[in-house]
Formats: sequence, structure tokens, C-alpha cells
Amino acid sequence: MGNILAYPLTAIYYLAFGSCLLFFHAIQWLCFYGLGYAAHKKSVDLLNGTLLLCLGILGTRVRFDQPHQLNRDQPYIIVCNHQSLYDIPPLIWFLRKIHPKFISKKELGKGIPSVSFNLRHGGSVLIDRKKPKEALAAIEEFSQSLKKTKNSTIIFPEGTRSNSATPKRFQQGGLTTLFENLPEAMVLPVSISHSWKLMRWGNFPMGVGVHMKYKVHQPIPIQGTVPSELVALVEQQVVGGVEP
Repeated sequence: MGNILAYPLTAIYYLAFGSCLLFFHAIQWLCFYGLGYAAHKKSVDLLNGTLLLCLGILGTRVRFDQPHQLNRDQPYIIVCNHQSLYDIPPLIWFLRKIHPKFISKKELGKGIPSVSFNLRHGGSVLIDRKKPKEALAAIEEFSQSLKKTKNSTIIFPEGTRSNSATPKRFQQGGLTTLFENLPEAMVLPVSISHSWKLMRWGNFPMGVGVHMKYKVHQPIPIQGTVPSELVALVEQQVVGGVEP
């Protein structure tokens, strides 16, 4: 029965999802060019809150366990495993107070309504994964921006989506570059579980009744740590918190 319902619910979801992206693309443009960063930031927050509501069409529930007091004047490096593209809206919505930005592959910087506009204009950085030296240089420059703005960043060190409950090994380059260039930041490990089930049958139909879970671990100061050892510790925490 669930599989049968998945077909019409997925069609309705994609209609709502696409309409949301198109509508908020126009809103973002108006906010960014007419009102500035603060208004654009709020439009992005509302976009992602609305995308969460859209997931409700599929019977998706989201539990975001974040018991820690986070400081807006403190940049955070939010380190997550990456199960599906649907990992992202809850992170932006529930962590909106610390202004999360992304380290993203350059291909996402064009062609996707709302998403590409935000990545290009919202304070994130787009990197070319085929050119590692240039990518690391871009992350170094991005770190300096975070120092000035006190914004936070989200990074998925697996480098790609796992599409399963088993995280891929973390790649150290981007993380160690951030740790070395932003020692005043705190690391915020986040374990994401079950979002891969939304795509268990591929793009169509989507999974129905999925219960996505986010576990935010205790923030870890970078100052005084060895970057390679900190990467290992954070990977252990993130992977250890992922439910099968």
C-alpha cells in the first residue's frame, strides 16, 4: 500500500517543491538586490522552512536534537555526514541563528532555481573538485570571510552523498584547511540518519513516512588541537551517531 501511495504523493511533492523553488527564487532576487543581506538571509530561511513543510506531503518527520547553546558571535564549522540532498533544508532551518554557509561543488552554482542563487550570493563558496589546489585556496579565502562575518559553514567531508546508512570515509583536505585557517571557530559535529530512505527507490517514487533524525554533538574548540587528530575525532563522533 505504501508503494502505491508513493506515486501520487511524489508527484504532488515535486509540484510543491518546484513551485517553492521558483517562487523563492524571485523573492531572493528582490531581497538581495533591493534590501540587502539581512532580508536575503530571511528569505533563504523561509525557503528552507517551506521545503520542510513540503516534505510533510510524503509523511516525512524530522527530529532535530540540538540541546546546546550556540553563540551568534562565534563561527562554527558544522561537520555532517551526507545521505541525500534532503539533508540540507533542516540544517539551514534549525541552525539559522548561526548563519550557516556552504562549501559546495561549483556545478551547483548554476541551473537550480533558488539553490544556485543562494550559493552564488548568500556567502557560500563554490569549489572545483577537479582542481584540489584551487579548491583549498578558495577554502582558505572563505575562512577569512567567516572570521569577519562570524558566519558558520556546513561541510560534508565525505565529498559526495552516501545514499545509505553507511557513511563514506572523510576526506581530510577541506577540514584541515578550515581548522588551520579558522582556529577561533568551534566544530559542531552533526549525525544525520534515515534521509537516504527518501531516495530508496530512486527519484520516483520517493520514500513515504520517513523519520529523519539529526543529532548535534557537543561543540569542540579548535584552538590547541592537532588538525589531523581533530578530523579523526569528529569523524568518529559523526559516524558513531548515525543510526542503521
